[in-house]
Amino acid sequence: MSIALSLGPRVRKSPFFESTRKAGLAAASVYNHMYMPTGYGDPAAEYDRLVNGVAMWDVAVERQVALKGPDALALARYLTPRNLDGLTIGQGKYAPICNYEGALINDPVLLQVSDDEIWLSIADSDIKLWAGGIAGARGMDVRVFEPDVSPLAIQGPKSFDVVADMCGDWVRDLRYFGFRDHDLDGISVVVARSGWSKQGGFEFYLRDGSKGEELWNRVAEAGKPYGIGPGTPNYIERVESGLISYGADTDDMSNPFEYGLGKFMDVEQPGDFAGKEALKAIRDARVTRRFMGLLIDGEPFAGTNESPWRLSDADGNDVGYASASAYSPRAQSNIAVAMVGVEAIDAGKGVTVHAGSGDLHAKVVPLPIV
Repeated sequence: MSIALSLGPRVRKSPFFESTRKAGLAAASVYNHMYMPTGYGDPAAEYDRLVNGVAMWDVAVERQVALKGPDALALARYLTPRNLDGLTIGQGKYAPICNYEGALINDPVLLQVSDDEIWLSIADSDIKLWAGGIAGARGMDVRVFEPDVSPLAIQGPKSFDVVADMCGDWVRDLRYFGFRDHDLDGISVVVARSGWSKQGGFEFYLRDGSKGEELWNRVAEAGKPYGIGPGTPNYIERVESGLISYGADTDDMSNPFEYGLGKFMDVEQPGDFAGKEALKAIRDARVTRRFMGLLIDGEPFAGTNESPWRLSDADGNDVGYASASAYSPRAQSNIAVAMVGVEAIDAGKGVTVHAGSGDLHAKVVPLPIV
C-alpha cells in the first residue's frame, strides 16, 4: 500500500530536491526536518548500481552543525568520548555523542575545516540544540549554528573514476574520512572520502545551496560514461554491511559499547566529556546485549519490516529485536541487523524472529553479514 507524503513549508527541501524529482524520485521520508529521498522506483537497479557501478545520492539531510570560535575544539572535546588529540584540518573522525547517562544520541563524522571551525555531520537528531545548550551552560566562546552546507554522495566501485574525472587523480589518495576544499568551476565544495555504504565513494559538501541543481547536473554528466544513476542510502546494502542507523537501530538505552564502538572512545582520557562516568560504569559492568546480524529462514522477503520485530529464545523469553531486514542477493538469504541479548548469542542456538508473516528461525552471526 502506497502512502502519499504531503509537501509543505514546515519540512525543508534540499538544494537537490527538484533535481531528484526530475530524476524520478518515487519515495521519501523525513530526516533532520528535511525530505529525504528513499527510492526511485526500481530497488534492484539502485542496489546493482551501488554494488557494481556508481550511484548519486541526495544526502543533504546529513546536516552540518558548525562549532566556530576560540572554544570550538574545547566544545567538540566535551561533546564526544572520542579522543580528539591529533585532530587536523583535512582528516575527519567518526565521533559518537552520548548523553550524561551514556546513551548514544548521535554518531556524526567530525571535520575540522579551519583553525577555529569544526563541523559535525550528523544523523537524525537535534544535536545543534544539544551542543548550543552545553556551550551556553559552560560559558564557552563559540557559536553553534547550521552552515549552508549540503552533501551529495557518489557511491560505488566506479565512484573513484567519476570523481577523479571531475576533480583530478588526487582524490584517489584521500584516506577514509579525509577531505579537501575544491572549486568545480565556480561551485565550492568540500570533497570527502566518505558515505553511508561499504562500497567506497565520496561526498561533495556543497557550500552554496543556490548551486544544487548545477552540481547535480555536473555529477550526472560526469557519471554518464560509467552508468551513473540516482539512488539513496541503500537499505539492503546497509543491512548487509551492518551499518548503524541512529534512531532505527537504537533505543533510549542504547550505548556505544553495544554497537562495537568502544574503539572510537577513550573513557580514560584526562579531559571531561558528557557521560564520562556513566560510560566508565557501563564498560566495567560489561554489556548485556550486542548489535548482531541474523540469517533468517523462509521464503525471500519481498519488502522491509516497518517496525522492530521481537526476538525470543527456545524457551520463549524475549532476547532483543530485529530493527531492519531484507533479502540479500549476495548472501542469498533473508538477513537482518538486530540487538540480541548476550546470553542468547553465547547459547549458539539461534533465535525466533516474530516477523509480520509469522515466526521464523534465525542464526545469529557477526557483522558485517556480507
